[in-house]
Amino acid sequence: MSEKFDLFINGRWIQTDDKLEVLNKHTGKTYAEVSKAGEEEVDQAVKSAQKAYKSNGLSAYDRFEVLKKVSELLQENKEEFALSIVQEAGKPLKQAQTEVDRAAQTFELSAEEAKRLSGHGVPVNAAPGSENRMAFTIKMPVGVVGAISPFNFPLNLVAHKIAPAIAAGNAVVLKPASATPTTALRLARLFEEAGLPAGLLNVVVGSGSTVGKQMQKDERISLYTFTGSAEVGLKIKQNTGLNKLILELGNNSPVIVDKEADVAQAATNIAQKGFAYAGQVCISVQRVYVHESVKKDFQEKLLEAMKELKVGDPNDKDTDVGPMISEDEAKRAEDWVEDAKENGAEVLTGGERKGPLFYPTVLTNVTKNMKVVYDEIFAPVVSLLPYNDLEACIDELNESPYGLQGGIFTKNLDTAFYAARKVEVGGLMINDSSQYRVDLMPYGGVKDSGWGKEGPKYSIDEMTEERLVVMNLEN
Repeated sequence: MSEKFDLFINGRWIQTDDKLEVLNKHTGKTYAEVSKAGEEEVDQAVKSAQKAYKSNGLSAYDRFEVLKKVSELLQENKEEFALSIVQEAGKPLKQAQTEVDRAAQTFELSAEEAKRLSGHGVPVNAAPGSENRMAFTIKMPVGVVGAISPFNFPLNLVAHKIAPAIAAGNAVVLKPASATPTTALRLARLFEEAGLPAGLLNVVVGSGSTVGKQMQKDERISLYTFTGSAEVGLKIKQNTGLNKLILELGNNSPVIVDKEADVAQAATNIAQKGFAYAGQVCISVQRVYVHESVKKDFQEKLLEAMKELKVGDPNDKDTDVGPMISEDEAKRAEDWVEDAKENGAEVLTGGERKGPLFYPTVLTNVTKNMKVVYDEIFAPVVSLLPYNDLEACIDELNESPYGLQGGIFTKNLDTAFYAARKVEVGGLMINDSSQYRVDLMPYGGVKDSGWGKEGPKYSIDEMTEERLVVMNLEN
């Protein structure tokens, strides 16, 4: 029998007649049944968040304690959460376990940051006529945060939105992805157990076109944090007026393999990281620019390393690549690869689909005008592009409208720093693939990859406002 989940609003579990079926992404069978929010439930969630925020119920230390407790509870319930991620997201078990570990750290980091909120002194007495004045700033929460999270990290990307928001003193209305809502609802149970006051976290489930749209038009929400496509991000920007935004959007990660690279290291790294979670990661390797002098060696080593990847059941502890989020998405990836083949691309390995499984694929003889190269494929597909001149290579890869993260493999320090200055991304990884991320670092892109930073310290900066206080000491 499938599990049943209700909405979490104002500290209570709310059941509705309208239900959402959540599928096991490997078997296609119903895994859970979740209550869907209507207009009334969304309004209640925002209303309760606003009321809880205005009550100022938690001190900085109280927020620390709640978030630290959630971190500890996540570790205690690691297997439950990992299995939830496997079922509803199709993420391989070992990667799901890693996500739980990372989420626990995200909550711990946010807990610590709750105790560090501070402003700074402003030397207004240095201005003529202000000799008897003293000034400083204080950090104030923005109010109600509207959080819209994606399917690919149903726990840790939820954590990156709600943990910093609560650490900063805000209240949250969360809409998790409709494909993967149950992990977020399990997390709400942990907040309840940890003693978070009612209303500071509300979880509503429904489509972006209904629940998400209603949230975007609600003037009681002060800041929106969203991870998803650039197209949806643009609509959110248009719908939310002058509200503050943190947008983590699309990407098309480039990685350069320089003529002075450790080719074996580059090949192994890209094989291991380029296809994790079936390429459904915003910073997955997609374009690999390989110097002509090492292309043959790199290609051979990459294909050899990929033979170690196990594709199949995400419940198997040895699986590296499981199903995509749906069979439709796997078919889309297949269509893109077929289109590339029809235009001259060669499939070195992969290119096959079995239901929602799309096998790790490497393409060569591609051009920059092919969809697999210029758009975000969000699938386990990597394209190899040869180059001779580094400057021309970087000029070409910068033509992409995206710029989240990239990487370069090289032993030449001058080359590494040249790339760091010239590659238009939010983060460049040297001797690592684009997919490197730890949860304390500033994470965010440029161009159509969005703006604002994630990482607890950096998100808290976005989720607070700096207020200036000036004291006249003449009296």
